[in-house]
Amino acid sequence: MRFPISDPQPVTADAVSPVPRSSAPREAPPAVTAMVRLIRETWAKSEPFIPEISQFFYGMLFTLAPATRDFFPINMEVQRGRLVRALVHIVQMVDRPDDLVPFLTQLGRDHRKFGVVPRHYEAVGTALLASLKNHLGPDWTPEVERAWAEAFTIVARAMQEAAAADVNPASWSATVLEHRRLTWDLALVRVQPEFPVPYQPGQYMSVEVPQRPRLWRYLSPANAPREDGGIEFHVRAVDGGWVSRAIVSHTQPGDVWRLGPPLGRLSVDRTDGRDVLMIAGGTGIAPLRAILDDLAQWGENPKVQLFYGGPSREDLYDLDELRALAATNPWLTVTPVVEHGEEAPGCVQGTLAEAVTQQGSWPGHRILVAGSPAMIRATVSRMLVAGSALDQIAYDPFTID
Repeated sequence: MRFPISDPQPVTADAVSPVPRSSAPREAPPAVTAMVRLIRETWAKSEPFIPEISQFFYGMLFTLAPATRDFFPINMEVQRGRLVRALVHIVQMVDRPDDLVPFLTQLGRDHRKFGVVPRHYEAVGTALLASLKNHLGPDWTPEVERAWAEAFTIVARAMQEAAAADVNPASWSATVLEHRRLTWDLALVRVQPEFPVPYQPGQYMSVEVPQRPRLWRYLSPANAPREDGGIEFHVRAVDGGWVSRAIVSHTQPGDVWRLGPPLGRLSVDRTDGRDVLMIAGGTGIAPLRAILDDLAQWGENPKVQLFYGGPSREDLYDLDELRALAATNPWLTVTPVVEHGEEAPGCVQGTLAEAVTQQGSWPGHRILVAGSPAMIRATVSRMLVAGSALDQIAYDPFTID
């Protein structure tokens, strides 16, 4: 099957997670609702066979478009299954245009870094449908095929239009100036891009390091944009994290990284009159630290209450710096939270979700949440139960590695 999609650029790389559902989304047309119902029903039947579907998908993709093999790591075991799951997840969001369109806009810009061309989109769509058809057998009806094809076409067109409209470089080269271990599994890395990256405080970007070519990891700058363009990252080595472990253990000054375009929706509007609640777990402090770094340039700001948490006091690696920032900026209050607090005087004991909701639903606040996917899910769910409105809350869920 051919996909009637427009001009430049494609879908290929790491799995991505959903953006938050908006509180009052536009209602999808009945035809779109029916299309998504068919997609979800057939995917439910296919999901148990993800390994076989993924193997068929990549074999078909690399046959149709051999150049796409260069988009992926040499060891495909790291990648296998991730792209298929990501594609299916995105396709299932076509009945949520208010969430999907801005998400695909950012995704389309980000995927320019692979050097893709329009035919790669068509190859990805053809391979996806062929692999599903191969495993669904009689459940793959003409109606099902049309639903999948139409949904993928919507996704691909939105990404390509966004990519074509972006005037920025597809990626930036950045030289590592400093690599410093903060703890045994945590490093601070300072890089100097060849040209300034136009990111906003709170955004994140994909990073490729020379020790793990073709494996991209999302990292958040921990500083607001500077005149010299320098960027500071805080990276923790996670279990099974090929990229994060390589960064923490093997990065050296002089290494050249590639940075993808800025992504994300965490931000603070100083003029909207709302106070701010920030909730950060572990290295999730980085994007919020960048926002605080930016706010510190101004004399007047909304009041900001930051809850900074982790399993133990040792995990709050940036607490001293944050307390120093709060000491000179009266609009900022920092509350440290530890799950095991017997040896952590001055810290609230419990999870971040517990500590924050003990103070109510935070009406009238802009709420920013950053941390691991599990921490984000737990905290947002608890806050909704406590009465916070979904449209108060912003977060950027994405895969850790």
